[in-house]
Amino acid sequence: MNWQRFISVPVFSVLIVVSVVYYITVTVFIRDRVGFQTSTGFWNALIFTLLLCLCLFSFFVSVLTDPGHVPASYVPDVEDSLGSDQELKKPAAEVRQCDKCSTYKPPRAHHCKVCRRCVLRMDHHCLWINNCVGFWNYKAFFMLLFYATTGSIYSTVIIISSAFQKDWDFSGRAQLKLFYVCSGVVMVALSLTLGTLLGWHIYLITCNMTTIEYYEGIRAAWLARKSGQSYQHPFNLSVYKNITLILGPNRLKWFCPTAVSHLKDGIGFPTSRYSS
Repeated sequence: MNWQRFISVPVFSVLIVVSVVYYITVTVFIRDRVGFQTSTGFWNALIFTLLLCLCLFSFFVSVLTDPGHVPASYVPDVEDSLGSDQELKKPAAEVRQCDKCSTYKPPRAHHCKVCRRCVLRMDHHCLWINNCVGFWNYKAFFMLLFYATTGSIYSTVIIISSAFQKDWDFSGRAQLKLFYVCSGVVMVALSLTLGTLLGWHIYLITCNMTTIEYYEGIRAAWLARKSGQSYQHPFNLSVYKNITLILGPNRLKWFCPTAVSHLKDGIGFPTSRYSS
């Protein structure tokens, strides 16, 4: 774990935004609309606080967890990659070498220019967590998106419902109206942004694909069509298997960002041709 990753303007910005959203939602809208003494206010505040804690926990795990580095002793299995039938060889076993690191790269590993090293099953380098999203912290990053989106939608519903229930039949409250409108617009925009990103990664998980592999797949499909062939992502097994490879086989642990005991070494991955 590297606590120095928190010394970053984007990371501080995330923490500030989360704090402001929590303060406005709980202190301004929930307390002023129904109060903490009522059961409605108490449960709304408790649920939103729980979502915030889970979001922050996932955020901390995403920032502090090393995404995975290539072992110095890694050597590809050349026998697997050089089969008798070159067209039917395992796509995951192709010999790949990093020109910058001057070492072999396992399947799905890529070199990060920011981190200056190869990262196992690299998805992308995220500015907001000041870290790469890779093999060991991808689940935490996904749960961060899930809890952040859920919390943003929850806050949006509370703000909009408060606006509709408030009595606006009197003058002299122009500033309050502006505050309600601005809060609602900001939260709707935040919910749409996070929801779109969450939807994108749900799609990637169901296809067992990373962001880098998605764009590589577009080019591979284009090249395959030019030669009269078809392209299929080699790591796409089935929707449920793909989900369990990321979230784990135990459904009770799907929503825990640190439940990654199902992950192996990040070097070998099952392919559709060899899956049972």
